[in-house]
Amino acid sequence: MEQRIKKRTVILFIVFMITTLSAVLLFLVWGLNERNIDYNLPRRLVKVAAISLTGCAIATSSLVFQTVTNNRILTPSVMGLDSLFLFMQTLVAFLFGADTLAMTGKYLDFTVSCALMVGFSLILCTVIFNKPGRNLFVLVLVGMVCGSLFSSLSSFMQTLIDPNEYLILQGKMFASFNNVNTSLLFVSTILIGLSLIFVLHTHRKLDVLSLGRENSINLGIHYNGTVTVYLLLISLVVAVSTALVGPINFLGVMVVNLSRQIFKTYRHLHLALGASLLSVTVLVGGQFFVERVFHFNTTVSVLANFVGGIYFIALLLKERRI
Repeated sequence: MEQRIKKRTVILFIVFMITTLSAVLLFLVWGLNERNIDYNLPRRLVKVAAISLTGCAIATSSLVFQTVTNNRILTPSVMGLDSLFLFMQTLVAFLFGADTLAMTGKYLDFTVSCALMVGFSLILCTVIFNKPGRNLFVLVLVGMVCGSLFSSLSSFMQTLIDPNEYLILQGKMFASFNNVNTSLLFVSTILIGLSLIFVLHTHRKLDVLSLGRENSINLGIHYNGTVTVYLLLISLVVAVSTALVGPINFLGVMVVNLSRQIFKTYRHLHLALGASLLSVTVLVGGQFFVERVFHFNTTVSVLANFVGGIYFIALLLKERRI
């Protein structure tokens, strides 16, 4: 057992070094010289901070969500939170014009977006999950239906608005690290940081929850209350990261399952740290390709969803063979 823990620790250190070198070599110091370092380096540090925060949020929330649902191909996006965010942005542009959306204060937009997404999850947990005779899969199913409804309404309104206003709205539809507000980054770091500390502090509960509902109850876990806390925590983390940079759907599935394959353990302490580092590495690499290869003709979310979608299909085919 001790040898396995030491081996996982060594692997974790190697992944950490790969992540650090990727962030430094591919992003921070690439193309820097004495003429542009004063201008570029501070802005790149902000991007790296946003990438690290978002990567840790996506990886940890996906890991916890897969644990409480006991399903390795689900992400928090099935709850409809990303669709709700896009629906809210589209609704504002449809009713008041995209100029209103562009001129809305960053703090107001951030606060309202987070409040709506967390409030939506709270309603689902209160009305659906905590009712007698209901289980977690009913909640996930209702979330998927609501997400489809929000997406359909968003698509309908997007076809009716002016094309010029749609271009402004399009900036909210894809994750971007190019215009991260530093003041929002500070607030997001506090909220996501506290949430991640709570997850790491209670990682043994997650180890027990991974055994399933009946085994968790037999081992002394207050199942409904514990799962509700984790679901609300997931909602907060996803809401903050989505409101900060935009939605990224399939990245969580990819990095969490890669972490399981690399570390080969059920212990969430190693899985959470490993998945977070892998997520940051993927986002740094994606941002490098966006800026240096595609010259900003695409976004990092498009690349992450493309690679993550392929990996998601591979997982489905693998599960089918098993």
